[in-house]
Amino acid sequence: MTSENPVMNSERLEEITDNFVADNSTHKEIIETVISSLAQNNSAMVSQSESGNLWKFDYGSVEVFVQLSGETDEDLFTVWSSVLKLPAKDEVGLMRKLLEMNWTQTYESRFGIMNEQVVVLSQRTVADLSAEEISRAITLVATIADDNDEMLEETFGVN
Repeated sequence: MTSENPVMNSERLEEITDNFVADNSTHKEIIETVISSLAQNNSAMVSQSESGNLWKFDYGSVEVFVQLSGETDEDLFTVWSSVLKLPAKDEVGLMRKLLEMNWTQTYESRFGIMNEQVVVLSQRTVADLSAEEISRAITLVATIADDNDEMLEETFGVN
């Protein structure tokens, strides 16, 4: 007679954990857990309004923003961090650099322009959004922004 191995493989354990978290936590709770693990100097702040929740926290040399417009499938989960104010010197060179970095370094995030600033961002609908995706998006945006803001400012900043 053989007995089943009581030790689960890691994929099965991850699936069970994700299902438990998905069944027992809201996106808002997951976001707050991720931010609390990344925020430095007790910098995390949250604002609630009719248009959803907005969090801000410091990570290295950047400020990271996370917005959740709601909990329905059509609502949006957005993470962004500013890395350079515009205008910049050599904007053609800057755009080329950002496009190259979008291809080679940003994974599911990307560089973009918002309110006259170059930002690193990630955005998707809330439909089927997992705890792992929330954590990865926030971590990617924070890390890529912190890793590149000083280089971009030094190379393309006008100050």
